[in-house]
Amino acid sequence: MFHRIGRAVVRHPIWTIVAWVIAAVAIVATAPSLPSNSDESSFLPKSYESIQAADLQSKAFPSAFTPSAIVLYSRTDGQKLAPADLKDAQRVTGQLAAKGIDQVQKVIPGPPSKDGKYDLALVQMDSKNAGQPKQADAAKTLRADAKELASGTHLDVKVGGSAAQALDQQDSSQRGQALVGIGTFVIILVTLLIIFRAPILAVLPLVLIGLVSSVANGLIAYATKLFNLQANSSISSILIVVLFGVGTDYFLFLMFRYRERLRAGDEPKEAMINAVGRVGEAIASAAGAVIIAFLALVLSTLGFLKQMGPALAIAVGATLVAGLTLIPAVVSLIGPKVFWPSKSWQKEPENARFAALGGMVRRRPALVAAVSGVLMVALALGTFGFKATFDLAAGSMPKTKESMVVQTEMQNAYSAGAAEPTSVFLTSTDGKPLDKAALPGFAKKLQGVDGVADSRLAALSKDGMTANVTVTLKYDAASDRAISTVGTIRDTAHADAPSGTKALVGGMSSIYKDINTAVNHDYKTVFPVAAVLIMVILGLLLRSVVAPWYLMASVGLGFGATLGATVLIFQKGQGHSGLMFMLPVIMYLFVVAIGTDYNILMIARLREEAREGREPREAAGEALRHAGPTVAAAGFILAATFATMMLAGNSMLSEMGFAVSFGIVVAAFVMAMFFTPSLTALIGHAAWWPGHGDRAAVKPPAPGREKARELV
Repeated sequence: MFHRIGRAVVRHPIWTIVAWVIAAVAIVATAPSLPSNSDESSFLPKSYESIQAADLQSKAFPSAFTPSAIVLYSRTDGQKLAPADLKDAQRVTGQLAAKGIDQVQKVIPGPPSKDGKYDLALVQMDSKNAGQPKQADAAKTLRADAKELASGTHLDVKVGGSAAQALDQQDSSQRGQALVGIGTFVIILVTLLIIFRAPILAVLPLVLIGLVSSVANGLIAYATKLFNLQANSSISSILIVVLFGVGTDYFLFLMFRYRERLRAGDEPKEAMINAVGRVGEAIASAAGAVIIAFLALVLSTLGFLKQMGPALAIAVGATLVAGLTLIPAVVSLIGPKVFWPSKSWQKEPENARFAALGGMVRRRPALVAAVSGVLMVALALGTFGFKATFDLAAGSMPKTKESMVVQTEMQNAYSAGAAEPTSVFLTSTDGKPLDKAALPGFAKKLQGVDGVADSRLAALSKDGMTANVTVTLKYDAASDRAISTVGTIRDTAHADAPSGTKALVGGMSSIYKDINTAVNHDYKTVFPVAAVLIMVILGLLLRSVVAPWYLMASVGLGFGATLGATVLIFQKGQGHSGLMFMLPVIMYLFVVAIGTDYNILMIARLREEAREGREPREAAGEALRHAGPTVAAAGFILAATFATMMLAGNSMLSEMGFAVSFGIVVAAFVMAMFFTPSLTALIGHAAWWPGHGDRAAVKPPAPGREKARELV
């Protein structure tokens, strides 16, 4: 099949390129804009208690005041606010309320801090648009207007809260995306120049993948609108490295094989046809593993991951199609001149380093397997220290951003949970109005929960059927202690709800509690489904039942080593309170799916060597000698492109960039080069049971007459 694809593309390269250009123009011109949502509650389905509480609040208290932004007043010299300062703060609050800013419904004074250094204004926005870009725009206007109104006074005015966090997150994401894009571009360009010493080959994948990127982004926007998925600004940065990293990998696999066929004496166009025919199955299998692993994310209960899965699958799918059609078409038009001015493509290198590594695997496979296995197990021990953090805002931008400064100052001046209190809604289930006499006692029981700073009856609905008890925690809403406290509040509220009533606990800490539950569900669902589907692909590719088991076991060890190393670096080394809650899921899919690519390439080359009549140990050594340079080059580029995410300037992308790049390094330079070939050599012919994929299909070549080979 892949030979037929290669022949069709190479015979009609102009039409192939024109088809891609027309498709790109049509998709980009007609694709809808990609929305963005930073509202954490939108990540969860309606079956969770925090979402049910939010729905009940909107029905029972449609005009309830829930601040979307907080205006924080303090003196520029850090001293206590004087009476004149408080008067200025009241004036600014009143003038902000009178301005009629879009999305802003109310601006009311808040309580001053106990130390007298801070005063507040609470801003309510339209709840229907929570987390949407228009509320970030409103926060931007609030900042500008508040600072202008306070000019000439001793007040320092800052705007925080969820809408301001969305604004800062958006700005931080745009800056990070630019840095990631530039870093990715430079790394790919420089690395390809070093490998091939050919400027055309260095620039070509960047141009072609740029075209693929526009197509993929358009298709993702269509899918997002069609299936009503949630979008998040962080996805754009991830898409850049996936498209350019994976796309460059597939470009390398194809170009190394094309160069090999030219060295073997094939006519240029026939060389490309043979390259697509020989490497196409490995590329398709590798891409298939990645796509299936990403699509497994649709089983997640989190909107963020539900969006990420299909988006990344579409990106990899578009890259796969380009790798089998667009790239061969363009290269076949250029021919061997694509390697200009280098002459090294005409002669096969000796690969002395990889020949030595291959010899070591051939002679001592047990030692190589043990050392590489022990290394991964040792790093994996760090996973026992893993802790999750759920504050997406703090994780996606530097602490110097204004909204983060407001959050920090409020935690110090007020109760840590004052900015985002927990709401307990008590609603009638028997059709009768609530017993007002029982409400103070219910609030008092919640006050007795360890970790609660204050509990009071805030409001009673007009029909008397629902009460809102506001509970202020002693801890920041996203902290582990706040989430644990909310769990106790839920237990107390459910157990002590008066007869004929039901209690629902809402607020940000409750949302984080449910996100934690959802992530644990995903660990038990997404992980095994992705693993089973990847094993099926490996089984079909290798025609073996045995090999997929130890290949996936090796990838599992790589995942453990990666998570352990990330915990050691960020939690132990840098003192982070925890890693972003979705990091293990994303790591698992990237490390398992993309890491499997290199295992597929190495095991496919090993099978090819075995089919030429070599015994298992010799085949493993030869596979490493010939496929090692390809795996090393591809692994380095992909790891380096993911590492550019650490330039984004926020902890979420820094943790993700390090974890995925480290995982790819482990997958390429530990698993694929040493662990997998040495295990295959030890298992021998049994690795291919029940098939005979390693048996010689033809007579082995006579000594001294081996075909010129290089890389898979």
